[in-house]
Amino acid sequence: MFRNQMPRFEVLSEGALETVDRGWRRLVSEIGVQFDHPRALDLFRAAGCEVEDTLVRFDPDFLVEQAAKAPREFDMRARNSEHDLHIGGDSMIFAPTQGPPFVRMGGTRRDATLADLQRFIMLTQMSPELDTPGGGICEPNDTALDSRHLAMNMSLILLCDKVFEGVPMSEVAAADSVRMGEILFGGREAIEERPVMFANVNVNSPLRYDVRMLEAMLEFSAANQVVMVTPFLLMGAMAPVSIGAALAQQTAEVLAGVALLQLVRPGAPVVMGSFLSSTDMKSGAPAFGTPESAIGLYASGQIARRIGLPWRAGGGTLTASPAVDAQAGYEALNTLMSAFLAGANVVWQSAGWLEGGLVACFEKFMMDVELLKLLRVQLAPTVIDEDALAFGAHKEVGPGGHFFGCEHTLAHFRDCFYRPFLATTDNFDRWSGKGSPTAAVRAEGLWREALERYEPPPLDDGVREELLEFVERRTRELGDDPIDLGIPPQAPPAAAA
Repeated sequence: MFRNQMPRFEVLSEGALETVDRGWRRLVSEIGVQFDHPRALDLFRAAGCEVEDTLVRFDPDFLVEQAAKAPREFDMRARNSEHDLHIGGDSMIFAPTQGPPFVRMGGTRRDATLADLQRFIMLTQMSPELDTPGGGICEPNDTALDSRHLAMNMSLILLCDKVFEGVPMSEVAAADSVRMGEILFGGREAIEERPVMFANVNVNSPLRYDVRMLEAMLEFSAANQVVMVTPFLLMGAMAPVSIGAALAQQTAEVLAGVALLQLVRPGAPVVMGSFLSSTDMKSGAPAFGTPESAIGLYASGQIARRIGLPWRAGGGTLTASPAVDAQAGYEALNTLMSAFLAGANVVWQSAGWLEGGLVACFEKFMMDVELLKLLRVQLAPTVIDEDALAFGAHKEVGPGGHFFGCEHTLAHFRDCFYRPFLATTDNFDRWSGKGSPTAAVRAEGLWREALERYEPPPLDDGVREELLEFVERRTRELGDDPIDLGIPPQAPPAAAA
């Protein structure tokens, strides 16, 4: 985990925050939020909310009171205690991209597979800059849809010992995820005592929670697992073309979801999610890495601190670019830097995102990890002490000399500067002599080398067998053939790329 001790960059005045506050209060009280699940409606009705068909209107103060029941900070347990997480405060955690149906490997773009998901999980395990694999780093399209969540969860458990995300796509997937967590950590009581998995739930913006998302929310929160309530707002599509309106809508949607979770289980851990960007008004396509996206991040951080909830930033290294190019780099930097400056606690989509989230790219994964590593160093506190002044070095070298061989340099040269693992400082002759490799080419070599070095983390044989038996039984019950997870795949030969 990274401790973000930098001052927060806040763009909204107190007056602007109060205007957003009035905006979300009008939305929840005058328009309302749609909930497509009878139990959710019953819970709100019993709490005294105005329920009309599937529409719920709220007293805004009720939502604030419900949000106050959620913890401002909490801990999560990984099966390797070295990877336990603290959520909230000044802590930041990072996960790779989540959900793309396609992958890009070298020059090839194709449907994602279970083997691709497993490769990304292994790369996450080997990247100390990433605190969790999340869940669906890419969509394993070669697995049966009904039982896909079982293959995903089992891959996460076998190949990585960091906190992972359960699959929040339905009641069945959520319940199976929770049960696998119970097997892995020793029972229901153990996982309720300290949560062991995330569940990211996207609101069907504007102002609607569909039945599948609600099923997952109810299941995970009942088990005291962490639910990230995340509106997906692209201004011009799922929100008005105004940052103020989008912020008010985002706050309304989050607070309505958080209120439901606290009715299910008071004190349940939740994270306020945000995913706020703009739409290209010429093409209708999503745009990422934009000024509006950055401003939305800064403002969302302010709102989360005002409410008192941990906050998931709306993106890590997002880009609309279809290629690993300069656009992908500068849009990713703009979004990730904004998440740091805004004080995000959880940063999803931190490595591998390409083509507006349609593609998980192996080369960009490595480039984003480099970017993440760089910013973690750059935004750590700078220590200026007597040793840092290096007065002795000046005495040794004197005017007009150089510091290459002085005592202070020799004592510190190994760790005095950031050392990139992907970027090059080769001069032109040396670089061209190596074949003029671009950053993307160097990144391809690095992820292939990393997978060759990968070793799976240890897992108790009894736990492994119980999990595999559960997955096989549930797969048959869901009407699918047994899942062959196989031997963890290694990087394919270069010719296959």
